[in-house]
Formats: sequence, structure tokens, C-alpha cells
Amino acid sequence: MDNDQAVSPEQALEVMQRRGLGALADSMGIRLIELSPERAVATMPVEGNTQPIGLLHGGAHVVLAESLGSTAANLFAHPWGYAVGIELNASHHGSITNGTVTGTCAAVKLGKTLTTHEIRMTDESGRLLSTVRITNFLRPKES
Repeated sequence: MDNDQAVSPEQALEVMQRRGLGALADSMGIRLIELSPERAVATMPVEGNTQPIGLLHGGAHVVLAESLGSTAANLFAHPWGYAVGIELNASHHGSITNGTVTGTCAAVKLGKTLTTHEIRMTDESGRLLSTVRITNFLRPKES
């Protein structure tokens, strides 16, 4: 397993065009803005992703975070392997009822068998809404 080589922006784009973020992320309106193993950014509308009382659902925060962290980890493992989530922790700091949420994912550790990313969700003014940490296990592709 050789994950010491950086992924080029062209490789990231090719992987994303082939793989995407998945049907759930698509149905929630998540839009990828930036992607590398070290950093990923995406947005998500509040509308359509709320609790019955009108607040952005906490699970929507987690879907955005896991989409970013898992995609960054899979890009790190490309082309020799793939990533599977093994742990996720979310802390919600604030609520939002309209507008757009931005998730910014930063690598905490990119290792040989595990990756850990922290994802911070903010509103349009930059106010922190939640912090999520995800750990992924890196597996080699079967030949």
C-alpha cells in the first residue's frame, strides 16, 4: 500500500466524476466545492433538511460531515484501496432555520491504515453550528 504520493487536482476531479458523493448527499442538495485528502469543502441548503420544528436536522449535519470525511479518506486511499467509516462523533453548537451550511473538512491524521478528519459546519456568517470527527479504516482493493 503506497499512500505517500499526493493526489493531483486532476485525479481528484476524475475520482469525483466517477464516484460522486452518493444518492443521499445528492437528494439533500450537498454540493462539493473543494476536494483533496487534506481538505474538502461542500455546501448544503437548510431548506428540505429540517426537523418538524424548522431547525436544520442534526442528522443532516452528520450526512454532510460524513460525505466530506469519507470522500477525502477515499481519495487518500486511491488508487490502491478504499476507506470505510468506523467512528463518528458530532457536537452541535448552534441551530439554523434557513440559508446554507458550509462544511469544511480538515485532515487530522492521514495514516497507513486509518484517517481522521474534523469537519466544521458554519452558517453564511461563519458562525459555528457543529463539529464532527470521523475516523475511516483504509482497506486494500481486492485484486
